[in-house]
Amino acid sequence: MTGTGRRAGFTDPVATAATEVIGGPRGRYAARELPWVLTAAVLSALAAIPAGFGIALRIPCLRTHWAGEGQFWNACYSDLPNAYRDGNLGAGLAAFLQGSDGAPTTGQPPLTGLALMAVASLVPSAEREGTRIAWFFALWAVLLTVLLLVLVWLVASTARRPWAAAHVALAPVVALVGFVSADLLGVALASAGMWAWARSKPATAGVLLGLAVSARSYPVLILVAIGLLALRSGRLLPFARTASHAVATFLAVFGALWLLHPEAAASSYRAWASAAAGYGSPWLLPQLAGHPLPTWALTALAALGWVIAVGVGAVLALASARRPTLAEVSLVMVGIVLVTGRSFTVQSSLWLVPLLAWCLVQWRDHLIWAGAEAMHFVAVWLTIAATKVPDRGMPNSWYAFFSMLRVIAVLWLVAMVWLRARERWGRPGGEVDDLAGPMQDAEDRLIVRFS
Repeated sequence: MTGTGRRAGFTDPVATAATEVIGGPRGRYAARELPWVLTAAVLSALAAIPAGFGIALRIPCLRTHWAGEGQFWNACYSDLPNAYRDGNLGAGLAAFLQGSDGAPTTGQPPLTGLALMAVASLVPSAEREGTRIAWFFALWAVLLTVLLLVLVWLVASTARRPWAAAHVALAPVVALVGFVSADLLGVALASAGMWAWARSKPATAGVLLGLAVSARSYPVLILVAIGLLALRSGRLLPFARTASHAVATFLAVFGALWLLHPEAAASSYRAWASAAAGYGSPWLLPQLAGHPLPTWALTALAALGWVIAVGVGAVLALASARRPTLAEVSLVMVGIVLVTGRSFTVQSSLWLVPLLAWCLVQWRDHLIWAGAEAMHFVAVWLTIAATKVPDRGMPNSWYAFFSMLRVIAVLWLVAMVWLRARERWGRPGGEVDDLAGPMQDAEDRLIVRFS
C-alpha cells in the first residue's frame, strides 16, 4: 500500500480505489516503498496535470488579454495580468524604487510586490500592451509551476510516507486557482520554513518564515504553532532562534522597502484595514442583502478570528493527551483565520494545500473540500459578471449559498484534522510528527488540563 492509502493504522478508501488503475495497492510481500527522491520525481511529472489544466483554463483570456467581461464568463480571470496593466508594472522596478510619478503600485505585501515588479522587468519590449501582458502571465506561469514542484519536493522529502505529496501534486484547487495570483510564492516560502524546522535548522527556518510573512501574512500562524508546540516540549531555545530570525528578516525586507518607497511598503496593510468585505467572506453576506457592515466592525471581526484561531490552536497544542503535529495545529489555525477574514479570495485556499499533505488528510475529505471550492470558484465569477449583465449572472442569494458551502467545507477540514489528532491520543507509540525537528522525541514539559 502506498503512503496515500495507509498510515498509522488507517486506510484511505479513495486512495486504495485509485490504485486499481495501476494494478491495486501494494501487497504484504511487495518490495519496500520507492525512495522519496523517486516518489517526488513521479509526482512532479503528475503535477503537470493540474498545472496544465490551470494554464489551459486561461487560454480564452490570453486571446483577449484579460480585457472585458469575458474573463468572468469564461472563469479565466487572473490577478497577474490585471496587476501588470492596472498597477503600471511596465514602468519597471527602477521607477518603483525611485518613487517617481507614475511609479508601479501592486497593493501586495512587500516581497510579493517586489516579485511582481521583478518579473515585469523581464517582459520583452513590445509595441502592443496585450503582448506584454501575455508575456508577463507566461513568465509567472513558469515561475508558479516551479514553485508547485518545489512544494512537492518539500513535502515528499519530509513526510514519513512520501506519497503524501500527491495531495499537492494532484490538488484540484491548484488546477483552479494556482495561476490566479502570486500566492504560491508565500506558500512555498512558508513550507520551506517548515521543512527547515523539520531538519532542525531553526535559524534557516526563521529566515524563510520571515520572508514568507513578507509575502503573505498567514505564516505568522505557523510561527505561532511552532511556539505552542515548543512550549509544550520544552524546546523554547530553538523556537526563540526561529522567531528572532523571522522578525529580523521581515523587518529587514519591510524596512528596506520603507526607506525606498514608504507608501508601497505599507500599502497592502493600510488597504486591508480600510477594505470592505470581500468575496468569500461570510461578512459579505449582509452587504449582499443591502446592509453592509461598517469598516470598524469588519476589522474587529477579522481580528477576533485571529484571536479565536490562536486560542483553538493553543488548546489543541497544549491540552491534547498526546502532542499533535505541527501541520495539524497550523491547519486548524489557518482554516479558522480564512473563514473569519474580511476577505476569503479563491486563491487563499492554496494556503491549506501543503498542510493537508503533511496532515495526510484522507482523500475523501480533500475532495469534499475541493468540490466546494470548485463550485464557489464558478459562482464568484458569475456573481461578478452579474454586476455587468444582471440578467445573465448568478443572483446574490445563490452566491451566498455557495460561499457558505465553501466555509463549511473548510471547517469540515479543520474538524477532520482535529479528530484525526484526537484518534492518536490513546495510542501507544513514539513521535508521529514528520515536522517535529528540534522537538523530536522530546518529553512533554507543559500540558494544560481542563477540570
